Amino acid sequence: MAKAFRWLWFGAVVWLGGCEAETGDLLNCLKLAREGLRPMAEERAQRFQGKVQDETARCRGGAKAAARRANPWIDWRNYWATGDAGSEGPASFWRIGHLNPNNRGIEGALLDLIYQRIELIKFNLFDNSGTYKGYVEARAGALGPVKVWNEMRLPPGHSDYAAVGGDGKQICRGELIRFRAVTGICNDIRNPLMGSTGQPFARNAQFETTFPDLGKNELARNRHGGRLGLLKPDPQVISRKLFTRAQSAPEKCRAGRGLPEYSRAADCDYKKAPFLNVLAAFWIQFMIHDWFSHLEEGHNSPEMMALGCGAEKSLAPEEIAKLGCRPNDRIDRAIVAAPADPPVFSHDGKNHLTRAYKTTPNAVTAWWDASQLYGYDENSRRRVKRDPSDPAKLLLVPARPDEKFGYLPPFGSYDPINPQWAGQEATAFPDNWNIGLSFFHNLFAREHNIFVDEFRRQAAATPEADSGLRNPARPDAAVRYRDVGAEELFEIARLVIAAETAKIHTIEWTPQLLYDEPLYLAMNGNWSGLFHGNEFLKAVVEKAAKRFSTDARSAELWYSVRASVEGILGQGSGACAGQTILAADEHGLKNPDCVNGGTNHFGSPFNFPEEFVTVYRLHAMVPDLIEYREWDKDPNTIRNKIPVVETFLGRATEAMRRRGLANWALSTGRQRVGRLTLQNHPQFLQNLALPRLKTATGMIDVAALDIIRDREHGVPRFNEFRRQYGLRQFTSFEDFAGIEPGATEPRGIEPRVVKNSSARGERAANASAERAEQEGVAQALREVYGQHKCDAAKVITEAQLNPDGTEINDCLGHPNGSMVDNIEDVDTVVGWLAESVRPHGFAISETQFQVFILNASRRLFSDRFFTSSFRPEFYTHFGLQWVMNNGPNKMMEQGRPNRHEMEVSPLKRVLLRAIPELAPELAHVANAFDPWARDRGEYYSLQWKPRAGAEKDEAFQRPE
Repeated sequence: MAKAFRWLWFGAVVWLGGCEAETGDLLNCLKLAREGLRPMAEERAQRFQGKVQDETARCRGGAKAAARRANPWIDWRNYWATGDAGSEGPASFWRIGHLNPNNRGIEGALLDLIYQRIELIKFNLFDNSGTYKGYVEARAGALGPVKVWNEMRLPPGHSDYAAVGGDGKQICRGELIRFRAVTGICNDIRNPLMGSTGQPFARNAQFETTFPDLGKNELARNRHGGRLGLLKPDPQVISRKLFTRAQSAPEKCRAGRGLPEYSRAADCDYKKAPFLNVLAAFWIQFMIHDWFSHLEEGHNSPEMMALGCGAEKSLAPEEIAKLGCRPNDRIDRAIVAAPADPPVFSHDGKNHLTRAYKTTPNAVTAWWDASQLYGYDENSRRRVKRDPSDPAKLLLVPARPDEKFGYLPPFGSYDPINPQWAGQEATAFPDNWNIGLSFFHNLFAREHNIFVDEFRRQAAATPEADSGLRNPARPDAAVRYRDVGAEELFEIARLVIAAETAKIHTIEWTPQLLYDEPLYLAMNGNWSGLFHGNEFLKAVVEKAAKRFSTDARSAELWYSVRASVEGILGQGSGACAGQTILAADEHGLKNPDCVNGGTNHFGSPFNFPEEFVTVYRLHAMVPDLIEYREWDKDPNTIRNKIPVVETFLGRATEAMRRRGLANWALSTGRQRVGRLTLQNHPQFLQNLALPRLKTATGMIDVAALDIIRDREHGVPRFNEFRRQYGLRQFTSFEDFAGIEPGATEPRGIEPRVVKNSSARGERAANASAERAEQEGVAQALREVYGQHKCDAAKVITEAQLNPDGTEINDCLGHPNGSMVDNIEDVDTVVGWLAESVRPHGFAISETQFQVFILNASRRLFSDRFFTSSFRPEFYTHFGLQWVMNNGPNKMMEQGRPNRHEMEVSPLKRVLLRAIPELAPELAHVANAFDPWARDRGEYYSLQWKPRAGAEKDEAFQRPE
C-alpha cells in the first residue's frame, strides 16, 4: 500500500511538476517528484511567501523564472503560460498532457495559490467579537476548531430570542431558516448572530499590529519611530502629490467638470487599463454596498476633524497654494464601537490581545445576500418598494409608454431617507449614489421581475409538479408549483438574485480583473470545481489531504483544498441520503446538518475584516468623464462627455430615465477603466462638494479621506501589511517602482521577442519612459514619507524573518546607522497603488490579491445558501437551474475564448434578458467586463485594438 501511495504521489507531482527533454529541467522536475510537496508552515514567520526553490522555478518556468526569484514578488507570475501567448513554454517532444511545460506552469501556479490560501486560513483569522481566546486555545488542543460560539447567540431582548431557544441551546428553526433574513441572522443556524447587521468588523492582521500610530507595543514603536499620527504624514498632501491625475489640457477637463452642455470636446487624461471597462468599476461599487459599511444611515460620528493639508502645521502657505489643497476641509470621524484597550490573556507563556485596540461595527450584513437591493435592517427594508399589483415583484415604473420593463421609482416624502437622497431611486442602500449604482440596481430589479415571470410560466405549464420548495412547518409535504405564494416567490427570487451576483463576481468580474489562465481556472474552480470530473486528480488531492491532515485542525485547513476540487457551490447539500444538489430530499429541513452542515468557518466566526475594506478602495478605476454613446445610432461615435460628478444623487435618476439603461450600458461597457496606480485618481473626487457637512469649504478630498479612514480603522501600514499576509517585505522605495540596480528595464516589463528593428526601437523607448516614470514614483514617495537614520538594534516585526533566519530590524538589510527610506510608514493604499510589478493581466496588485485569496473564498465557505442550503427546499428546482445555467436554459458561447469552451457568462445573460436591444453589441462580447469593442486576441492579450466592426470607434483613434 505504501509503495502504491508513493507511485500515486510521484504521479501527482509529475502532474504538478512535469518533465522536459532538456537535461537540467528534467533533473529539477524529477527532484520535485522525489521530494514531494513542501510542508505547511507551523509558525507565522516560516510561511511560503509565494517563493519557490530554484529547481521548482526551473521546472515550471525555466531559466527566466529562476532568475527572478531574488525579487520580493511572488514567483508564479514568471511560470510558463501564466501570461499571454508570449509566455508559453518551448515546443518539445514532451508538450503533451500534464508533461506540457505550459500545463506545468499553470498547474504550478494553482498549487502556489493553494498553499497561500491554506496558510492564510491558518494564520490570518482574528475575530473581534470576543471569540479569539477560544480560537487560540482550540488551535493548541486536540479537539479541533470551535463550531458554536456563545458570542454568536442572539441576546435577550432580540425579537427572535425566544424563537431560537432563548437561554438554552440556540438553534434557528421554522421560518427563520427558510430564506435569507433581512438582518442576516440565522445564516448559520447554530450561530444565529454571525454575519448579521451591526457585528464588529474582523481582522486579518494580528491585533498587536493594528493602529500603529498609537504605538501600543515595542514592535510598533520600533517600526515607526514616533513618525505616525492620524494626520501624519499629511493625507491631503499625499493625495495631491501622489494621487492627482496630471492633465495635458486642464481647460478641457476643468477638474473633472468637463465642458458646458456635455461637449464631446471635453477631455480628462487618465491612465487606462486595456482589458477592463467602466461597467466593472461600477460593479464593484454595487457589490461593496452589499458587503460592508461603516456608516449609520449615511452618517459617521457627529464629531468633526481636519482632513489634512497643513493641519499639522507642516506646510507653508505658498506650498498649500501650489498643491491646490484646502486646509479648512473637515470630515466627520469614524464610528467606533469599542474605543478602550482590550483585555489580555495568556496562553503557552505568551500574552495575547482579545481583540484589536479599537473596533468598528459593520452597518450591513456580511453575507452575499443582495442586501443593497433587499435591505439589511428595518429602515432599509421599508425603502424597498414592492409592486402593489403583484407583491412577488419589485415596483418598476415605465419611463415611456412603449417600455417593457421600467425603472425603479424615486423615493417619496414618506420614505425613511436622508434629505440628500431625495429624488433618487428607491432602494435599500441609497448612499453615495451615482449613475453606475443606478444602472445595476435597475438592472437587477428587472432581473428579479423577469425571474418571477418565468417562474410563473413554469408553474402554469406544470402546476401539479413538485417545485422542490419545503415549508419547515410541514417538511414532508411537497409544495406544488401552483401553491408557491407571492411572498415565498419574492424570497426565492432574492435567493436567486444573490446567487447570480455572487456567481458574476466569482467567475466573470474577478477573472477579467485578474486576466490570466491560472486565475480563470482558480475562480471557476472556487465556484464549480477545479478538476471538472477528473477522478484521478481528485484522488490525488484526497491522498494529499489525508497525508497532511494529521489532526482536526489541519484537516479543517485542507477542507479548502477539497472544496476547490469539487467546487464550493453546493458543498454539503448532497450529504443527506446521498442526494445531489438538484435532487429532492423531503427530510432535509428536519436535519440541521442538511441545512447547515456544508459550511466551514475554519474556527473563527465569519465577518469581513477591516483589511478587506482597504483593498477595495478602487477610486482610480473611475474616469472623470463618461464617453456617452447611443445604441440605436452608430455605437462607434462618442456623442457627449458627461462628468461622473454630474450623475450623483438624484441627478442619476434623471439621467437614467432620460438617456436609458441601454445607452448607459453601451457607454460604460465600451469605455476603459483607470488603472489602479499612483497619480491616477479622478480630479472630481479630490474636489467633491459635500454640503451635508456644513463646513467652511463644503468640500472634501476623497483620496485623502481614504487614507484617513484606513488610519482610523487601524489598518497596518504597507510593509507590515504584506508581512502579515505572508508576502515578502520591501526594503526601499525602489522596490515599489520595480527597479533593480543595473537593470536595463523596469521589472514590470516582460521581455518579448521582437522581429524587426523598428519594434525593438519602440520597445526600448517605452521601457525608457516607463523606467523614468517609476524612478519618479520612488522619488515622490521619498519626498512624502522621508528617510531616517536606522538602528539595527530595533526589531520591528515577528511576522517574518530575513532569508538567513535572523530577525528583521529597523535597517531592513542596510548597514546600521545608514539613512533608509521610511518604507514602514507608507499607507497601505499608497503602497499597493505604487506596486508596478504584477502578474499578467492583474488590474490589482499582488498585495490586494493576497487579501482576496482568503476572503473571496471564505464568504462562500461560510454561507449556507451557497453550500448545504443550495438545495431545492430553499431555491426550488427552477431557481437552482436558473443559477446553474445562468438563466432558464444553458447557452454556449461561440468560438473558444482564450481557448476555452464557455457558457455564455451570467452577466451577459442578464443584460440580454433585461436589455434585449443590446443583443447585436453583446454578440461580440465573451466577458461583459472586457471593453465591448476590444479584440481579445488569441490568449489573454492585453492589446488595445478594435474588433471587427469597431475599427472606427473613436476610442481607438487616440494615441496611447
